[in-house]
Amino acid sequence: MGGMGILDSLSVPVIVAPMAGGPSTPELVTAAGQVGSLGFLAGGTSSVAQFRTQLAQVSGRFGVNLFRPQEEKPTPSDVDEVAGLLTQAFREYRLGEPVVPAVDLTNGWAEKFHLAVAARPAVISSTFGMFTPDEFATLKQAGIEAWVTVTNENDARTAERAGADVLVVQGPEAGGHRSTWSLTEEPDRRSLDELLRAVVGQVRIPVVAAGGVSTREGVQRMLDLGASAVACGSVFLLADEAGTSATNRELLLTAGERGVTTTCSRAFSGRYARGVKTRFVRENESLPPVYPYLNVMIAPLRAAAGATGNWDYAYCLVGTGIGNIKTGSVKQILSTMNPSV
Repeated sequence: MGGMGILDSLSVPVIVAPMAGGPSTPELVTAAGQVGSLGFLAGGTSSVAQFRTQLAQVSGRFGVNLFRPQEEKPTPSDVDEVAGLLTQAFREYRLGEPVVPAVDLTNGWAEKFHLAVAARPAVISSTFGMFTPDEFATLKQAGIEAWVTVTNENDARTAERAGADVLVVQGPEAGGHRSTWSLTEEPDRRSLDELLRAVVGQVRIPVVAAGGVSTREGVQRMLDLGASAVACGSVFLLADEAGTSATNRELLLTAGERGVTTTCSRAFSGRYARGVKTRFVRENESLPPVYPYLNVMIAPLRAAAGATGNWDYAYCLVGTGIGNIKTGSVKQILSTMNPSV
């Protein structure tokens, strides 16, 4: 990679992972950079306008994460099936009929990539796939590291050959979306420990471990297994600087007493993701691959039910270390995660 990489210059081997949908505010990302970590703006699901605003608000050294355009289009019959599943609940809350929306399967990638490169972050990382040869070349020319999120050693080797500087190896324990490279593939079920061992043995570029790590001991274990750093997201959901919604803050704060558990399912968004196991998720374990339709379709129901204190349809993506999530500033939380403190 030539010279010092970003990972070599971190003063704490913990990265604040991107959390799409609100938690990763510019304040959170800036705060991570100020204490020798690296925070990521989560540009995956934001609108281009929101993304542009956030880029202007972040300062210091930071990363950007984007969602690769989705090649496969969900089948119309699957989307209709989901509308059918929601109909009864929509009626109960007097919301009319569920509407099948127009969706952008590219997630605004081209425009966001252009904006991100212009903002000169330290890193741009990709989820759901990797950069094209032209994009890798653009990043190299701009002096921006290209990180690719992988969930198995085949994708890891492919990304290394294509020009990735760093691999983010994401295990099934991770909160949020599983970074499989196609909509329909079944994700690898091996634990992060096993995946890390498999990948580290087959690539020469640095690896960042991601997936439910929420303690200092967990961070140290990943470093011992060969990771250069650990990406942690869920453990920052209750940080002062995080944009986590009031509903989800309450859910997470009371998770212990309510016996809340997490699960990995398509019933959150139509694509495999890990989050709080709600009634809707329990009842729809075999939901078809309809990403990104589900979130848009179910949004009115989530809002209406949530307003009455009903969490059956809540959307709280979080990893397996839900019991270890702490409140406080990014700086305070990072210090509890740093093995060398």
